[in-house]
Amino acid sequence: MQNQMFFAASLGAVVAFVAVNWAYFKVLRIALDKNLVDNPDARKLQKRPVPVMGGIAVYFGVLAGVLCGAVLHALTGAAVPTRLLPVMCAMSVMLYVGALDDILGLSPRSRMVIEVLTVLALVFASGKCIDSLHGLWGVEAFSWWVAVPLTVFAGVGIINAVNMIDGVNGLSSGLCITCCAVFGVSFVMVGDVPNAVLAFSTVGALIPFFVHNVFGNHSRMFIGDAGTMVMGILLTWFSICTLDARSSADFVIGGRVLNPVALVLAVMSVPVFDTIRVMGMRMLRHKSPFLPDKTHLHHVFVSVGISHFITTVSEILIGVVVVAALVVSALCGAGADIQLYAVIVAAVLFVWGTYFILKFNADRHTAFLHFLTGFSVRTHLGRSEWWRKLTALLDGPCKAFAEEDAEPQEAPASDLKEHDRRLVLGFMKGRAEVLVSDIMENSGAERLRVYAILFEEVQHGRVAVTKEDGFGGPEIVMLVNQ
Repeated sequence: MQNQMFFAASLGAVVAFVAVNWAYFKVLRIALDKNLVDNPDARKLQKRPVPVMGGIAVYFGVLAGVLCGAVLHALTGAAVPTRLLPVMCAMSVMLYVGALDDILGLSPRSRMVIEVLTVLALVFASGKCIDSLHGLWGVEAFSWWVAVPLTVFAGVGIINAVNMIDGVNGLSSGLCITCCAVFGVSFVMVGDVPNAVLAFSTVGALIPFFVHNVFGNHSRMFIGDAGTMVMGILLTWFSICTLDARSSADFVIGGRVLNPVALVLAVMSVPVFDTIRVMGMRMLRHKSPFLPDKTHLHHVFVSVGISHFITTVSEILIGVVVVAALVVSALCGAGADIQLYAVIVAAVLFVWGTYFILKFNADRHTAFLHFLTGFSVRTHLGRSEWWRKLTALLDGPCKAFAEEDAEPQEAPASDLKEHDRRLVLGFMKGRAEVLVSDIMENSGAERLRVYAILFEEVQHGRVAVTKEDGFGGPEIVMLVNQ
């Protein structure tokens, strides 16, 4: 049974991977032809318009992987599983609604209504819902009158949480890869073949998209609302299947049982806890919790000079740490209640704590902020030879038509940085040594850009550091060969 399950899940992942690689450039071509792009604005981090229909390619890959798993079951003489029909239909609805939102723009209220109705339909079509705490606080199964509203609330929350973290290259897809992989392993542990195939098919479909999204240039495409809403309803389904009262099988590691509620919360910790903080802060400011802004964890990472790739990796690692906290607590013999508290404490410390630490240092321009900026510049992988070669390889099939279809666009962010670079170097010219604090206060350049500019100039040998601060950042600098 285990071998058959492993083979089915692996085959689904491989088929999904191949299908997305085949469909990706076709979807990219259509997006460019129809001008289906995400344009930069005040709250977005990209510098140029980027095609936004990547979710269609991912959905196609997941569908191909699941269908392959169904065919495998039929060929082996087993009954073709129909348990996944409700979630596949829900994913199709989310894909359509998300694509409409990408192209036309839907109001938050319209989206909310559709999300509620879709989750309700999923509950009644599948007969599954979050109707048990599996021993947490001594609570087992409870009434559908409580379970259905709870499921709808959780489902809509997960969909919007996944949508809200889609702000940095590779972040939403990378986190969803991690979440689906953990859910896939848990389904293998309990012998749930259909969901294991679905989870690993999703992993296989997201990997090529993640690679293009992170390392590509002309081949880069955003997953869009179509993709985030599909991933949101999919993770909702995995959560429902894990927490349904009829899911009696135990998640056992090292002879210890993991509480399903704690497991789901740990897997979803980064998007869920970041969304809770963002919405809470918006309401404290007497604003709508659904009003877009730049207060997410990934925004503060980028604001202090951390690259998109390091931001993505950091948030994925935070999620892994929270899951590890759950596993460690279980291995130490903790019961269901303590496992949940361990997850909450770890999530608060690492998801919220990281945000407030970075925000504190960014607001006060501390020496630690200078260290982070310098670290980001020194480890900027985009400048490395292997990164450039990989980008050229990924861009090869589409560089010609991407350049052909692209309209000339200004790059205001880049222009501003170059403007600030001229201000910084001009202020230093003719001075033997200059305090970095003086450059920040008197050069006219944006304060947060000063350190990134200085570190880059030091790397190119145009600026020398004559005195370092306590974290290895520059305190006093001078121009070389004035």
